[in-house]
Amino acid sequence: MKIIPILTAVLVLAGLYMVVFERETLVSFAGGGAEEAVVATEETAAEDTADGSESLVGVVALRSVAQIVDSAVILRGRTEAARQVTVAAETSGLVISEPRRKGAFINAGEMLCSLDPGTREASLAEARARLAEAEGRVPEAEAGVIEADARVREAEINLNAAQRLSEDGFASETRLVSAEAAMEAATAGVQRARSAVVSARAGIESAQAEVASAEREIDKLTITAPFSGLLETDTAELGSLMQPGTPCATIIQLNEIKLVGFVPEADVAKINVGAVAGARLTSGEEVQGRVTFLSRSADELTRTFRVEVTVQNDDLAISDGQTAEILIASEGRRAHLVAQSSLTLDDDGVLGVRTVAEGNIAQFMPVTLLRDTAEGVWVTDLPETVDIITVGQEFVVDGVQVAPTYTEAKG
Repeated sequence: MKIIPILTAVLVLAGLYMVVFERETLVSFAGGGAEEAVVATEETAAEDTADGSESLVGVVALRSVAQIVDSAVILRGRTEAARQVTVAAETSGLVISEPRRKGAFINAGEMLCSLDPGTREASLAEARARLAEAEGRVPEAEAGVIEADARVREAEINLNAAQRLSEDGFASETRLVSAEAAMEAATAGVQRARSAVVSARAGIESAQAEVASAEREIDKLTITAPFSGLLETDTAELGSLMQPGTPCATIIQLNEIKLVGFVPEADVAKINVGAVAGARLTSGEEVQGRVTFLSRSADELTRTFRVEVTVQNDDLAISDGQTAEILIASEGRRAHLVAQSSLTLDDDGVLGVRTVAEGNIAQFMPVTLLRDTAEGVWVTDLPETVDIITVGQEFVVDGVQVAPTYTEAKG
C-alpha cells in the first residue's frame, strides 16, 4: 500500500472537518489577517503621501519648430482643347469639293468645303457694269456744274449792266426785271447741277456696295479653316446641299491644351493667375504649365470655381477629355511635421494634438492638416515652437500633470 494516497486522504478529511465542525474559528482567523493587510496598505500609502512621491504619467514629447512648407491645391479635372469650333456654311449651295477625312491636320486658311457658285458670278458682272455706268455719270454732272456757274456769271454781268442803265435812264424797268429773273434762274441751275453731282456720286457708292455684296457672296462659297488644327469630323460630302448654318466640319487645336478643374470655395483664395501648376494624366504622363484663368463666379450648384491651366502640347500627345490630377502651387505656410499617430480627437471630434504646456501640464490644441507625406503629416495652426506629445497622448486629458521625456525633431 502506497503512502501518498493515504496522506492525501488524511488532508482532505482534515479540511472537511475544519469547514464543517470548526467553521467559526476558520472565519475569525481569515478576517483578522485581511484587517491586518488593509492596515498595512493604508500605512504605506500614508507614508508615500508624506514623502511627496505621488506618481506622474510618463509621456514622450517632441520639441518641434515650425518650418515653411510649399503647399499645393490638388484637384481632379480633365484636359480640354485650347480651341474647338464647328465651321458652318454662310450661304446655300451644292458641295463640289472632295471631302477631307477626320484626323487630318489642317492649316489656317486651308479650304474645307467649296460650293457651286450658280448665278453669283453673273450677279457680280451685272453689279460691276452698274458701277461703271454710275462712275460715267459723275463727269457729266460735274460739267453741268461748270456750265451752270458760267450762266450765273453771265446773268450777273447782265444784271449789273441793266441796273446802271436804269439808274442813268437809258434802260426801262422791264429790262432790269428780266435781268434779275435770269440771275435767279442761273442760280437755280447751279443748285440743280450740284445736286446731280451728289446723286451721281451716291449712285457710285450704291453700285460699289452691290459689287462688294456680290463678291462677298462668292467668297462664302469657299469655307476655310479659321486656325490650324485637327479635323474632328469629316468635311461635308461631295454633292450634299448646304444651307446657312449647315456644319461643314469640326476642327480642334491641340498644340496648346487646357487643364480644367473646379476649386472649392475654401481653397480659391490660395490660387492666383500665373501660378505654376502640374498634372498627372491617367496614362502616367506628367505635364507642367501655368494658371491662365480663375473664375470669379461660383457654380450655382456646386459652389466651386473654374480654373484653367495652359500647357504646351506640340507633339499632340495629349488628347481632349483626358482625366487629370492637377496640382497648383500656392504660397508656403509655416507648419509642423509630426507622426500621424500623434494626432488625436477631443470630446467634440476635433482633430488635434496634445502638447506639454507650462508646468508640464497636458493641453489639447486643434490643428489643420496641410499635407500627408511618407515622413509624416504637416499640420498648421500651432505656435512657432511647441512640445507635442507623441507617445502617451491617449492616456492623459487637459490639466493632467505629466513627466515628459523629450526628443528632437528630425532635420
